[in-house]
Amino acid sequence: MDPDSNHGQHPETFTKAPEVELDPLSVVPEPVRAHFPGEEPPPGLRLEDLGPGTEAEPHIRQALLGEPFDDPLAPGSVRCLACAHRCALRPGRIGICGVRQNRGGWLYTLVYGQLVVARAEPVEKKPFFHFLPASYAYSVATQGCNFHCAYCQNWQISQAHREGIVPESWHVSPDQVVEQAVASGVRSIAYTYVEPTVFVEFALDTMVRARAAGLHNLFVTNGYMTPEAISLVAPLLDGANVDLKAANDSFYRRVCGARWDPVRESVIEMRRLGIWLELTTLLIPGLNDDRRELRAMAEWIGTALGPETPWHLTRFQPAYRMAEVQETPSRTLVEAAKIAREAGLRHVYVGNAPDVESATTNCARCGEPLISRRDFAVTEWRLVEGRCPRCKHALAGVGLEDSPVVV
Repeated sequence: MDPDSNHGQHPETFTKAPEVELDPLSVVPEPVRAHFPGEEPPPGLRLEDLGPGTEAEPHIRQALLGEPFDDPLAPGSVRCLACAHRCALRPGRIGICGVRQNRGGWLYTLVYGQLVVARAEPVEKKPFFHFLPASYAYSVATQGCNFHCAYCQNWQISQAHREGIVPESWHVSPDQVVEQAVASGVRSIAYTYVEPTVFVEFALDTMVRARAAGLHNLFVTNGYMTPEAISLVAPLLDGANVDLKAANDSFYRRVCGARWDPVRESVIEMRRLGIWLELTTLLIPGLNDDRRELRAMAEWIGTALGPETPWHLTRFQPAYRMAEVQETPSRTLVEAAKIAREAGLRHVYVGNAPDVESATTNCARCGEPLISRRDFAVTEWRLVEGRCPRCKHALAGVGLEDSPVVV
């Protein structure tokens, strides 16, 4: 799609990262009333829906990744291209994510800089085991999500719009996030806890500044991104941990309200673009722990992404609408890890299960233990300039050349 194409009286399609002005003395322009395709607002549009937020609502900004949608029954409709739902929104309507709205024929984000989480955490908690091990990431999130997983561990913020919850939040600028991250001594910023695509505008502005400050950018994502969204963030995105729910469409439709194909395609595209990938699967008894499906999943990972792609298998804890489902038995986790290794995957980890935790990174060639961990902390480091000391095989990952462990 051509971002420079002329749509006449309709909004443009934004598919490229805007240039970011970092001059602290620059003048912020006055808010402009939203454009309408006709002389009057479309039927059903409320007065308070006109244009950007007031000074008391700085989190309401014009969004990226929106294009006109020709709906003869509702002039001024737009389509959101941020995620694979590709919501077609009539004026005043809000997308599935709960935080992107059509205001007068333009797509707006309702959560720009309106954070519900901001804190420094071990990067292993995200989890990233092969990306700057033993470092910290500054985690940020707004509310909203384009999935509605019945077992969501963060449902109070991801599903706030569905549950009628108003989570505690505060407004910050991208500059403030980066300043706080640098002051915290982290090496990266993680856009996490909810799907970062739903607040892509704020993430993008922060990512530009993070790079300028020498920080890396990480997404913890469900992978339900469009090619347009991936193209937008890819030049600034260093790593992504994709929450691979299952490898079949039925699970995605029944449990998450989504589809499998877009996730598969976006994961492959991120790998093609050179973004470091790790995968996480929460094993839920009776839903996605079938041995045959796990084997098929492992084989797909090895074939499509490579056998040295880290796969984190984690224990389900009863939550949200699945509070009555038992937690994942230890034997299921152990068996799943065994199946994955037998299928050829070299870096399989078991987490959120202290009794059967498997967090040691071994050499993909000779099996030599290279990195030992406990409770999200690196306890031993045996790599020599990023390579196995025994067979000299290079460990796949980012930032593995220097030991973070003080001997």
